[in-house]
Amino acid sequence: MPRPILYVAQILEWADSHHERTGEYPTQGSGPVLDAPGENWRNIDNCLRLGFRGLPGGSSLARLLQEERGVRNRKNLPPYTLQQIDEWVRAHREREGDWPHSDSGPIPEAPGETWMAVNVALRNGQRGMPGGSSLAQLLERRHGARNRMRLPRLMEAQILKWMDAEYRRSGMHPHTKSGPVKDAPGETWFAVDHALRAGARGLPGGSSLAKLLEEHRGVGRHVRKPPLSLPLILTWIDEHRQEHGAWPNLYSGPIRGAPGETWLIVDEALRKGKRGLPGGSSLAKVLAEYRGVRNIHSLPPLTEDQIRAWAAVWKRQHGRRPTRPSGPIPGTHGETWQAVDIALQKGHRSLPGGSSLAKLLEDMGDRSPR
Repeated sequence: MPRPILYVAQILEWADSHHERTGEYPTQGSGPVLDAPGENWRNIDNCLRLGFRGLPGGSSLARLLQEERGVRNRKNLPPYTLQQIDEWVRAHREREGDWPHSDSGPIPEAPGETWMAVNVALRNGQRGMPGGSSLAQLLERRHGARNRMRLPRLMEAQILKWMDAEYRRSGMHPHTKSGPVKDAPGETWFAVDHALRAGARGLPGGSSLAKLLEEHRGVGRHVRKPPLSLPLILTWIDEHRQEHGAWPNLYSGPIRGAPGETWLIVDEALRKGKRGLPGGSSLAKVLAEYRGVRNIHSLPPLTEDQIRAWAAVWKRQHGRRPTRPSGPIPGTHGETWQAVDIALQKGHRSLPGGSSLAKLLEDMGDRSPR
């Protein structure tokens, strides 16, 4: 029996329905068409391309959705310009306080774009770029940013000057976890120690920060640090929150007013039971237990009944079911529909896995207007 004629308007209607149910527009790999038993998106894509079942041909599902719904088509992406990338770089720098790199994720000013895609295009000569470059090279050449792949040479005499300045400033000699080198923007004591050990960046190798201090300043390698206590750590946490407007994390660097201390050192002491602490804890656990900060590594379990209850409240408020991109879940402590969908799929947080938010909520019968 011949298959029925296909119409572009009908395909778009099916695509809109798919978007309402799943939060995403279909691709050729999306499987069956939910509102058309017997149809699947790969066959529809073939018909659009080859002109089968009454369609004119020369199109595709991706092209149709790009033209009619503004959906990003990965095989027909717009070209980049250096001026455009410069604008994104400046916006990132202003927003984050640092230069972007290839792992910096999505670019908010350009929906669908990522810094990884920009870096690949600069390297391979794609999307209007000449090729043979990289994001790091562009930042160095056009913005004066430090290129980690072409770092300046180091000399032991210069490192000793930096160490002396740090000792005068804080009363403590630097070590690998002392964070940034304040007298050398872009440098960290960890990176300097690595170069001393490995013989990188013009250094002979086989040394370290500790060896350098011992040989040239007579400082012993093992300096006993003062004990820590939970009340003291909580005081530092509250002072950090008051000063920065945010809770500290492992990478928040030195602790103001506590020379030689960093949040990474405190976390290690909490975990391993060093410096008078009992161990078995962490900075994240202390923040969760004593300051109510959500710990992403220790999230509470979820149940399908609880998710359905949240969805019912959402539907009463919004007139439709929630989908993965619907954002935060009101009345919960930091939950989002995306996190719930991931937990349903992966089987995290006591859920069985193999499901999704769309599958779980199918029986809610949402038919909100398009």
